[in-house]
Amino acid sequence: MNQHMNKDEKIWIILISLIVVAVLTALWAASTFFYIPEPWGHHAPPPYEIPEDIEFFYTAKAVVSTINVTLSLFLLITYISIYRKTRSEFTIGLVIFSAVFLLNALASSPIVIWAFGFRAFGLGPFAFLPDLFTLGALVVLLYLSVKY
Repeated sequence: MNQHMNKDEKIWIILISLIVVAVLTALWAASTFFYIPEPWGHHAPPPYEIPEDIEFFYTAKAVVSTINVTLSLFLLITYISIYRKTRSEFTIGLVIFSAVFLLNALASSPIVIWAFGFRAFGLGPFAFLPDLFTLGALVVLLYLSVKY
């Protein structure tokens, strides 16, 4: 993040980015995971039946994991900025820690899983619970790094 940017500006940029990412991901996931028959019937239905609650859980997982990716990127940028100022070994650990969070968020994202041709379903609410816990940890870390 820019050194000349005050805390309020950083917070607004982060919040607006998170809202935009969440809305775009929800729209994409809803159009991808939900089967919506076209009025002209050009597309055949999927070869398997997916219960509607699973579609909801994976849409929620896509949104939460994409927010986690965004938060991890902001956290990584913040820690790199702090390292450039302080040259602290502890900050190197924070950079590595946030990079691992980023890789975790990318690996668990249904969008990435979908891009590689896999279809993960069948876990119900347990599909996105780990992402919610990760979201909580990332929010706390980002809050502390922006606050100080």
